[in-house]
Amino acid sequence: MRNTGRTLRATTVLRGAGVVLGIGIALLWSMPLIWSVIASLRPPGEPFARGQVWFGSGLSLENYVRAFNLAPFALYFRNTVLLVALILSVQLVTSSLAGFAFAFYRFRGQRVLFTVILTQMMIPTVALLVPNFQTIRFLGLYDTILAMAMPFWGSAFGTFLLRQAFLGIPRDYADAAMVDGSSWAQILWHVYLPMATPSVVAFSISSVNWHWNNLLWPLIISQSDTVRPLTAGLARFTQLGEIGAQWGLMSAATLVVALPLLTLFVIFQKRFIEGFMNSGLK
Repeated sequence: MRNTGRTLRATTVLRGAGVVLGIGIALLWSMPLIWSVIASLRPPGEPFARGQVWFGSGLSLENYVRAFNLAPFALYFRNTVLLVALILSVQLVTSSLAGFAFAFYRFRGQRVLFTVILTQMMIPTVALLVPNFQTIRFLGLYDTILAMAMPFWGSAFGTFLLRQAFLGIPRDYADAAMVDGSSWAQILWHVYLPMATPSVVAFSISSVNWHWNNLLWPLIISQSDTVRPLTAGLARFTQLGEIGAQWGLMSAATLVVALPLLTLFVIFQKRFIEGFMNSGLK
């Protein structure tokens, strides 16, 4: 009995220490976000001096008002939504078709082809900027949302993730559907995709997160506000500090850009985690 009591107390202490450690890590990780919120609510007339980088004399929403007056955030938001929706819609088609082909069929050179596709994830994005830019200029698509979306219509990560999810589905379901006369498209649409919904959601969130925050390619390929997404529009705030960085204004603009994405992740975080767990990714 004494040993059992000691074991329970030790377990309770370890759990408590784990909770405290987890809370400490969470606070440390979220410190930049907390500081950004505080800085965005600081009155613009109060500079950030040494020892005065946190709270000011009061709270003010003037930085948010100035941010919306200096940049057409509604237009940037529309462009960003169109961009990520265009990329994701095509990626879901190409990745699901490729993942289904690698999981459902067996053909010569399958492993070699799949390895070649996966090597795309090893190529740095910056290495493809020049050839992608030359292709866009040749097609006459410069300064368009289509030009920002086209290089990302094929996703090696999406192909890998959905292939792993499809491999986890028993083949008996597909065989039963084939006996009933279903085509490969019907099997994919009515059997595989519904059973791989968590992985589809996880990939969708990953894709939206990446392309919502992508800066370099949109900054290169866009020139006007009519097609500029949020991240490229946010870059103009770095050019406003004639006498120094305006941290409050920058924080307010950054939070405006990040808030929709943060809200999306909070809503779908359970499905996001389930998608990776069910796809065999450890």
